[in-house]
Amino acid sequence: MSLWVDKYRPTALGKLDYHKDQAGQLRNLVQCGDFPHLLVYGPSGSGKKTRIMCLLRELYGAGIEKLRIEHQSITTPSKKKLEISTIASNYHLEVNASDAGNNDRVVIQELIKTVAQSQQLETSTQRDFKVVVLTEVDRLTKDAQHALRRTMEKYMSTCRLILCCNSTSKVISPTR
Repeated sequence: MSLWVDKYRPTALGKLDYHKDQAGQLRNLVQCGDFPHLLVYGPSGSGKKTRIMCLLRELYGAGIEKLRIEHQSITTPSKKKLEISTIASNYHLEVNASDAGNNDRVVIQELIKTVAQSQQLETSTQRDFKVVVLTEVDRLTKDAQHALRRTMEKYMSTCRLILCCNSTSKVISPTR
């Protein structure tokens, strides 16, 4: 049995009833194949994650719905072990890196490096990159945001990032 909100959540960009022009722009990005890093922002409950999941479904198909919860163990330079919970499919990884607190820089770098260096399990999608969805980017430390910027540039060929936040005012301008 599923929740009502999950049962009736739109699953395609064409089914979104609001901001149809944005949905059209996202569909064009998927069709042209030149998929950049994205920053999605808006108030809580405005449909950011729904729009992101619709976009991922357009990119990879119905396989994106097969989600699993993974627990990643990351060791910081000070030998502290961190346990981070992520939501993943064969094509993407979703993580709230601000859960790591002051160690968010290490968490972001390690997770993105791991995803970027791993191969996709299914090659039938014709996409040569995986997607990392980072939520609550506006709650990351400035150090983590600068590290994120460097990591985005380094792994552009094998990994795309979708950043999700409530407000862009706390996101550094190079990341915006």
